[in-house]
Amino acid sequence: MNSRTRIITVANQKGGVGKTTTAINLATALAAIGERVSIMDLDPQGNASTGLGVERQERLVSSYDVLTGRANVAQASMQTAVPGLSIVPSTLDLLGIEMEISGAPDRVLKLRKALRDDESSNGLYSYVLIDCPPSLNLLTLNAMAAADSVLVPLQCEFFALEGLSQLLETVEQIRGSINPSLEIQGIVLTMFDRRNNLANQVVADVRSYMGDTVYETIIPRNVRVSEAPSYGKPAILYDLKCSGSQAYLQLASEVIRRERRLRAA
Repeated sequence: MNSRTRIITVANQKGGVGKTTTAINLATALAAIGERVSIMDLDPQGNASTGLGVERQERLVSSYDVLTGRANVAQASMQTAVPGLSIVPSTLDLLGIEMEISGAPDRVLKLRKALRDDESSNGLYSYVLIDCPPSLNLLTLNAMAAADSVLVPLQCEFFALEGLSQLLETVEQIRGSINPSLEIQGIVLTMFDRRNNLANQVVADVRSYMGDTVYETIIPRNVRVSEAPSYGKPAILYDLKCSGSQAYLQLASEVIRRERRLRAA
């Protein structure tokens, strides 16, 4: 990857917050507006790969192979059904990655090295989005060490802010020790139900606590978005006109504007 490629880690240690859904649909939206995008699936569950229609038997080379040095990024990349969007798929092999690389002195830097050494992809991608597992483990640390910025999906629920402080603390630790240029790209509020008074209160609380870090775009709770992965499609391909798809297109525009500001800073 060259310096023009922006690497964004999509992370939240809580499960069920729309992290993978956000990674898939944001990547698709960015591709739809002309960017060349790659997803690095670092979740052993492989939901990003499944959600983009990559069957398990097709994942002959994966992010596990990239992290262990058995393959480079280009060898592991697969084109998806979305023009301009490729993916480095995940397999269950990732469950054993901690045991495999935990003794290596550069164990947190495996992904950064792989992305930097990937000469064949230089200039190929505008954005690489890394989908992390729902935990702050070695995979997530690798993603943050490799990234320019972190995007945090946050569900509009009562305990939303509880886990956020731990994640922000981890980002600060990575910035202080491994990756001083790491930024918070933004916080995106997900699964919002405007009929729910608690959800509205959560939005107000998060905006009060985090200010301009929170995106203006809010992702609504939407049946069509939930259905899409079972068809191996991003919501934007499954139903472009649904409210969730339209929200992700808006988010993509907001991400690009924010990225331009981060680059200029």
